Amino acid sequence: MSQFDHFIGTRPVTEQHRFDVEVLTAWLQANIDCPQGLLTVEMFKGGQSNPTYKLNTPSRSYVMRAKPGPAAKLLPSAHAVEREFAVMSGLAGTEVPVPRIYILGEDESVIGRAFYIMEYMQGRVLWGQRLPDATPAQRGEIYDELNRVMAALHTVKFAERGLANYGKPGNYLERQIGRWSKRYRTSADGAGPMSRPIPEMERLIEWLPNHIPAAARDEGKVSIVHGDFSLDNLMFHATEPRVIAVLDWELSTLGHPLADFSYHCVAWRMSNCSFRGIGDLDLSGLGIPQEVEYIRRYCERTQLITPEELKADWNFYMAYNLFRLAAILQGIAKRAEASTASSAQAASSGANARPLAQMAWQFAERA
Repeated sequence: MSQFDHFIGTRPVTEQHRFDVEVLTAWLQANIDCPQGLLTVEMFKGGQSNPTYKLNTPSRSYVMRAKPGPAAKLLPSAHAVEREFAVMSGLAGTEVPVPRIYILGEDESVIGRAFYIMEYMQGRVLWGQRLPDATPAQRGEIYDELNRVMAALHTVKFAERGLANYGKPGNYLERQIGRWSKRYRTSADGAGPMSRPIPEMERLIEWLPNHIPAAARDEGKVSIVHGDFSLDNLMFHATEPRVIAVLDWELSTLGHPLADFSYHCVAWRMSNCSFRGIGDLDLSGLGIPQEVEYIRRYCERTQLITPEELKADWNFYMAYNLFRLAAILQGIAKRAEASTASSAQAASSGANARPLAQMAWQFAERA
């Protein structure tokens, strides 16, 4: 049994995420080229936020991504499946691989909340950053593909793809710090054992806005940012080291590419045992690039900044991204207390908010 079995595959739909399958079947047959026959529905195990379903027909499968069930108390601007639909539709045909998107369903009479339907793709989701089943050469190829796809995302001419209004392009870091500060405080209300306030988060809320690097204030550096670009949010080809789909665009917007890239790089600073990171592994022996080499490749591909300039501000970026991740996990912890999280592992994920906040403050002190 793998430590990632609770993320892999599907399970029966839980009670809080249930809906009328016959109503959805009729809606799909009326609105897309859906094969006749009643759907069967399963729920993907992975994911902590928007529930994701596998819809099976007699001859074809689809994926449905939806807002949480009606019982969930949604945070402002969270779970915006409409935005996921827009960005993946806009990126179709670029160097950023996305699934085929079929239709957005905003009529809440269908399943009780907004949703969209996309292609069900056959491929590999690689849950372990260590890639235990790969050879050193294969690991190197997979990590280089990660780097290539992220660079491609940050150099897409998004205005030409109809995404010029996908977000506010200016003051990205200031707005993000403010946003996640509010999200954290909404979730850390002390109402339950997992939602107690975290002292380091309060310190970071005060420190971060006053230490944003000059490069992060450069209004000329604007791109589509994914917001959670990680190995397990990508689908690889079944046999090749090639990404066939970037998934889970809930946190995407227009923003600063260096903030997005550095978030992706926190894996190099986290423990494999505690946070599924790679910071304590023998990277050379495994064939995984060192952080400095990974940064160099991204800088060469994007031409946004030199590696030396980026490394000078690295402690700030690590503090900011760990703060942001802690705020996300605090929200998951709050949903776990309310029993509305889509993943059965939400409670254990949410428990990591406090240690990540403590790690973030350590980077702030170094900066």
